[in-house]
Amino acid sequence: MLFVLFIFPIILLAIFGYAINFDVHHIQLFVFDQAKTVDSRNIIRMLGSSDYFDIKGYLNNEGQIKEVLDLNKAQSVIVFPKDMSKKLNTNRNVKVQILIDGVDGNTAAIIENYMNAATLAYNKKIAKEFFSKNGIPIYIPIALESIFWFNPGLKSTLFLIPGLIAMILVITAVISISLSIVREKERATIDQLYVSPLKFLEILLGKSIPYTIIGLIISAMILIVSHVMFGLTIRGNILLLFLTTLLFLFSASNLGIFVSSIADSQQVAFQLATLISLLPSVILSGFIFPIASMPVAIQVFTNITPAKFYIVILRDILLKGVGMEAFWPQIIYLLIFAFIFLFLAAIFNKRAAANL
Repeated sequence: MLFVLFIFPIILLAIFGYAINFDVHHIQLFVFDQAKTVDSRNIIRMLGSSDYFDIKGYLNNEGQIKEVLDLNKAQSVIVFPKDMSKKLNTNRNVKVQILIDGVDGNTAAIIENYMNAATLAYNKKIAKEFFSKNGIPIYIPIALESIFWFNPGLKSTLFLIPGLIAMILVITAVISISLSIVREKERATIDQLYVSPLKFLEILLGKSIPYTIIGLIISAMILIVSHVMFGLTIRGNILLLFLTTLLFLFSASNLGIFVSSIADSQQVAFQLATLISLLPSVILSGFIFPIASMPVAIQVFTNITPAKFYIVILRDILLKGVGMEAFWPQIIYLLIFAFIFLFLAAIFNKRAAANL
């Protein structure tokens, strides 16, 4: 069990870190060049020289466009009109068509943005040559300069790692501790604790403290591996990161204790722990899907998982490097969550002890 607890998170981090990636590169692009001019070749060369597009081939007729898109040979096709150079030389607008596979709407929108950016860059080049040829000074009234804070490279992996950490710690805390206690219930060894002079709170804390320590060790390992594999650095206060991680593990452990108090077998405990902890941590925590984009009713329902609050804290500390003033509401929510489930677990365990 200890081997699984310490090795599985590293394997999970590597798989998810490399597999789940929203960055779109090496887009498969086919070209239907009816113009066959210097301008069309320059645009094709510009697209192919970037890291975003791979020129997979050239088409000879319109019928081939449907074929390459239907058979998933291309994600997009660029079509240059026959009269492209004629219109450019007479200062008329040229319509270059971009056909995009829209099955994956997110990727299609990104491809469109890449194409718009490439077209804008080439338009600037043509405009600069035109103004320079006619002796007109170039004047740009408003120039937009984008500066990306916290994640300059716009790497989606850095955005996802905090969610991975929360998900892995939920597996360690909730599922592991619930299975451990239910295993003792199946063997009837937990009854000896119920009839001992120990208070219920002492029993529950004694069960959660070892897994909390294991969770802290695992979280440190994950941060080290994330730095080595993905270049993640801790921008904020390490002590604050330690304390908030401790609070999250305390909350998750109490949830695991609550599951163990209402489950009578390890099979039921595993299914229930997975249902109320792991699945919400993936779907409802903001790990992958933005909570702000969800319907209001679902946004309220996302509060069932402590991972939602912990991910906000992790992103603020790891990526932004800010202090408690940015996420103190999340700490309050974690405290409320922890004590609610500790209270519920104590009630159910007292009932179980009373029946002995």
